[in-house]
Amino acid sequence: MDTFMFAVNAVLPIILLIFFGYFLKRQNFLTVDWFKQGNKFIFKVCLPVLLFINVYNIESFTAINWSAVIYSEIAILVIFFLGLVLVKLTIPDEKQKGVVLQCVFRSNFAIIGLTLAEALGGVEGRGIAAVLSAFSIPTFNILAVISLNIFLRGENGKKADMKAVLVKIAHNPLIIGVVCGLVVLGIRSLIPVGADGTPVFSLAKNFYFIYAALNNLSKVTSPLALIILGGLFDFSAVKGMKKQIIIATSARVLFVPLLVVGTAVLLSGHTNLINFDATVYPALVALFGSPVAVASAIMAQEMDNDGVLAGQLVVWTSVMSIFTLFLFVFALRSMGLL
Repeated sequence: MDTFMFAVNAVLPIILLIFFGYFLKRQNFLTVDWFKQGNKFIFKVCLPVLLFINVYNIESFTAINWSAVIYSEIAILVIFFLGLVLVKLTIPDEKQKGVVLQCVFRSNFAIIGLTLAEALGGVEGRGIAAVLSAFSIPTFNILAVISLNIFLRGENGKKADMKAVLVKIAHNPLIIGVVCGLVVLGIRSLIPVGADGTPVFSLAKNFYFIYAALNNLSKVTSPLALIILGGLFDFSAVKGMKKQIIIATSARVLFVPLLVVGTAVLLSGHTNLINFDATVYPALVALFGSPVAVASAIMAQEMDNDGVLAGQLVVWTSVMSIFTLFLFVFALRSMGLL
């Protein structure tokens, strides 16, 4: 019963905020246009600030759990190439291949993942998740831009050139937020430290009013984004997309976390390659078990992919993750890994 309640208390608060947003839309308390504008605000303002603050709050590069970072990055790349094979074999529509591929490898780590990691592992769990976000989110966004371009052809019949892809990557708000955080973290590591071991100059200490404003904005991000996610739910337009929805959703919320987290448990328990403890598994579950990123639907629409399918995948992976996240949390808790 303790394990059951632990899983419920970790997952249910997230789900309740999502359904609260859906309830507000159904009651016409907030309009669809409000949710769409709010989604842009989250994507272009709040999320970059949240990612900047998360990276900024990393103590130093030496505090990074490099084994968890390397394992996660390798896992993301492996999943990307497995997803590439999957969509080539199962998805005939060129405008849907990139959407399904993005769903396979890209989780909603910035919003649901970080919140879930903290619920599962407390401050330490969120700390590991923040470190992983500094590396995984740029990787997610770079691969997302690639996946949404490689299958499409322009008016001249040619696929997008690499220069255009690189420009889109460089302009991605989430990547900009993480890169700014890494730059500040790098500069901070070069600043002399005082007698108390802290840098003699820092944003939080010398320009606290700026840091406080950014920090307050970052705290708004997760609850507001979850409410907006619920408000954007649309259970229509499923006809004709059942196959794509089933393939992408089952891969995202079931097979990917089972493969990655399961492999981590096996390697950590039976080899000397990695040695993860209860502080790492919350971040891994959150990183690989969360539904597809809300921003994936915005990117798909802007890059001339099937935006309707992308929106449906956000909905269905979020709904099904209620059950799969509970199962993974319950299993790991039973094994003493959470």
